[in-house]
Amino acid sequence: MNLIWKPCEEVTQPSTYNVEPFTINKNIMESYKLQSGGRMPAIGYGTFLATGLELEKSLNIALETGYRFIDTAIGYNNEPIIGKVLNEWISAGKVTRNELFILTKLPCYGNRPEDVDKFIKQSLHDLQLDYIDMYLVHLPIGLFKNGKSEYSEMELDKSTDHLKIWKKMEEQVHNGRTKSIGLSNFNIKQTQRIIDNCKIRPDSLQNENHLYFQSPEVVEFCKHNGIILISYSSLGMKAFREAAGLSWNNKQLPEMLENDVLVKIAKKHSKTPAQVLLRFINQKGISVIPKSTCPRRIMENFQIFDFKLNTEDMDALRNQDDGEAGRIVRFQMIKNIEDHPEYPF
Repeated sequence: MNLIWKPCEEVTQPSTYNVEPFTINKNIMESYKLQSGGRMPAIGYGTFLATGLELEKSLNIALETGYRFIDTAIGYNNEPIIGKVLNEWISAGKVTRNELFILTKLPCYGNRPEDVDKFIKQSLHDLQLDYIDMYLVHLPIGLFKNGKSEYSEMELDKSTDHLKIWKKMEEQVHNGRTKSIGLSNFNIKQTQRIIDNCKIRPDSLQNENHLYFQSPEVVEFCKHNGIILISYSSLGMKAFREAAGLSWNNKQLPEMLENDVLVKIAKKHSKTPAQVLLRFINQKGISVIPKSTCPRRIMENFQIFDFKLNTEDMDALRNQDDGEAGRIVRFQMIKNIEDHPEYPF
């Protein structure tokens, strides 16, 4: 495939890591067993903020590298591009549908039981698929879109009823539109309420989780309940933070990939800081969905199963947790979000 790429910035101190050229090996990939049956890959390709030709090119590279888990959402406005690429790969016989694991999400402006059918059908149409592997409730709060495209212009729907929405999510499994269902950005109390009142248990919970925000109580809760935690913002979302003017509450924290402890461990293993961060999260039984449009990084991020961090490494990285002060995403782009009765933070 003849693809033209714009240059991407270098990994921090690349000369010190002695990273060998990446050789694609599609057999090297761990996976987690789901309560509903089947397995979910331990690493997926994230597509947040990726659109157009850039996404088309990077998704092709990701599939060539060996990624088979693709994470998207209606709210990312990129499902038609993903559907186009997936259809090309399946039609060409380069991958079978059964080899893919496609995750998408019910948008918060569809957080009403009567809207679930409509939005999952839209995703199936745009992704050019007969079924979705995992369908999540994207946010615990509801919005009225009212014809607006910007979240800041939408209005809060304070009548959000998680149990009624979950009942409709369960119907999507029964009618074959999705194989499994889960949650995203829900807190422990909200997730427990679903567990206590469901017929089909959540298979996964996709939440922010990274070096500075490790939420060990959520990790333990998920393990206790057989829920696979999926980490987003695993590498710190530097580009997004800068574009959106976001940061962790503790302004003293160094840029994540420049953390001294992380850099030292990466050098020891001849890996990049990003690879060590992903492996650190992964070794705790958490799935990761790193997003990049840089070919080298897409491939490097996948090369995390050929080494293991020892107890000393894991403890040193756990000690970098800064709790709530390390949180990045609070969805402040939604006007008055903290006034919603289901605001999770």
